[in-house]
Amino acid sequence: MNNQDIINEVRRKSDIVEIIGEKIPLEKRGKNYFGVCPFHDDTNPSMSVSSEKQIYTCFSCHATGNVFTFLMNYEHKEFNEVLHDLAKRVGITVNSFAAPKIPTKYKDWYEIYDLAVKYYQNNLMSKDGEEARIYLKNRSIDANTIKEFSLGYALSGRDSLTRLLTKKGYSLDLLNKVGITSNDYDIYHLRLMFPLHDLSGKVIGFSGRIITNSKQNKYLNTKETELFKKGSLLYHYHIAKEAVRVSKSVIIMEGFMDIIRASSINVKNTVATMGTALTVEHIKNIKRLSNNIILCFDGDEAGVKATLAAGEMFSKENIEVKVIALTNNDDPDTYILKNGEEAFRNLIDNAIYFSDFKIKNLSRNRNFTSSEDKANYIHEVLEETIKITDPIRIEIILKDLAKKFEIGYNTLEKSFYELQATKITPTIVVADKKNTKEDKRNKYQKASYIIIYYMLNKQNIIDLVEKEHLVFPTEDLRALESEIVYFYHKYGFINVADFYTYLTPKISLVNLLAEILQLDLKTDLKEDDVKAYFKVIKEYNFNAQIKYLEEKISNSTDFNEQLKYAEEIRKLRIGEKK
Repeated sequence: MNNQDIINEVRRKSDIVEIIGEKIPLEKRGKNYFGVCPFHDDTNPSMSVSSEKQIYTCFSCHATGNVFTFLMNYEHKEFNEVLHDLAKRVGITVNSFAAPKIPTKYKDWYEIYDLAVKYYQNNLMSKDGEEARIYLKNRSIDANTIKEFSLGYALSGRDSLTRLLTKKGYSLDLLNKVGITSNDYDIYHLRLMFPLHDLSGKVIGFSGRIITNSKQNKYLNTKETELFKKGSLLYHYHIAKEAVRVSKSVIIMEGFMDIIRASSINVKNTVATMGTALTVEHIKNIKRLSNNIILCFDGDEAGVKATLAAGEMFSKENIEVKVIALTNNDDPDTYILKNGEEAFRNLIDNAIYFSDFKIKNLSRNRNFTSSEDKANYIHEVLEETIKITDPIRIEIILKDLAKKFEIGYNTLEKSFYELQATKITPTIVVADKKNTKEDKRNKYQKASYIIIYYMLNKQNIIDLVEKEHLVFPTEDLRALESEIVYFYHKYGFINVADFYTYLTPKISLVNLLAEILQLDLKTDLKEDDVKAYFKVIKEYNFNAQIKYLEEKISNSTDFNEQLKYAEEIRKLRIGEKK
């Protein structure tokens, strides 16, 4: 097989629905699957994935392509790297292609971090790591968990890691830049070390936890670098991806030890922020995993505040998360240690909606002996309740309020609907961008788009286009038609997903192809319809020829030449009448 045949074979054996479904949650609607597009700030599922055509299309940002282009854009990888990954997955040898290379710019960075991981791991297992091992044993962290999370230990020496890495040939300037050293000396001393990974699983930094009674900060993270951005990275994300796909939900926690403890009881669909508040970038990355989100923060006052803040951020994205409300100031780590796996899984199964958590929280520190406090509380609960769309939940909340404060249900219901009425805003109809774009096309372009769409889906249309010597109205359309015909004759078939791969280097044509495929036309095309579209395109050809000859007449000063062009116009017009 030649290279293109190998590429096509890898593509055919790599089911796009299965692979995209491992990255973002997909839901079947009709014959296609839909999910939240990871390539723009998407709230409602606008990406369609076709099992039949093996392509994806976003109807909002117009991202489109096959399994190769999806992974290249999602994982920020080159084509060869994606090809090798998929070939390995489906058991195809691709030795004829150059092996994927890590971008030269960060190759040394990744090597330094990987060496540092091994160095810290060796320290933990050495005689000098005994204190750290005792600390972990007292926290009920066993050897398997230590290995799973690549935990390590930083010794007390000022430059032991620095000396090791400089002997390997890495400059002090680079070590300072990547955050391993500071002022030419080791940053971490006598700390339990947690490697930190990017979303794809590469180590890009560390967090060191103090294990002795000390006035130093409990955690010390790698400084912000070109790779390490606390505002977008999430601890355990690269491991959680597969677990989220299976469980259909993602649990957000606050600390490394919470994640590790949950993993010890096989709850692995968990992520945590790097010691920062939740950011918009965090939310964007979490939404790539699932829209079924559970917050499990600490049960103390700070944890409650963090839960409320995070819940509000998700609400702005039109996602109502659920909440595991821990009590007695427990964090997930201590709760699991005290109560065990079954109790924690029960909390997950019975997580409450954020709106219910918020309403419940409104009653804290209230003096319900005061009628004013009661009224204020009831009004605040009603304010939250109008955000809920489920009428059953609304009725339950109103009945609970009525019972708790001995108020007539009808009175509460009347107040609720009056308040709801004040919050309704007029609907503003915004023109659909996609349709606006389509409306700008003239009838010749529209007809051309339709014919090219069917050329990609019905091989007999290719034969008809060639037989009729059809000439499309723009250079890009003519180029795309030429590529389709060439591919068809070379491989003996036309397949949209394979054609995408073939066309990839020609960006303008890929974009045009994406635009045409968004038409998503009906499968059947009647012969009369084909003739009608051909007629429109031929009309363009005719008018273009007439215009060309008229310009020749205008630009010529030779009377005989003008007569010749006029005769050609006459013959064209006679042909039109015939």
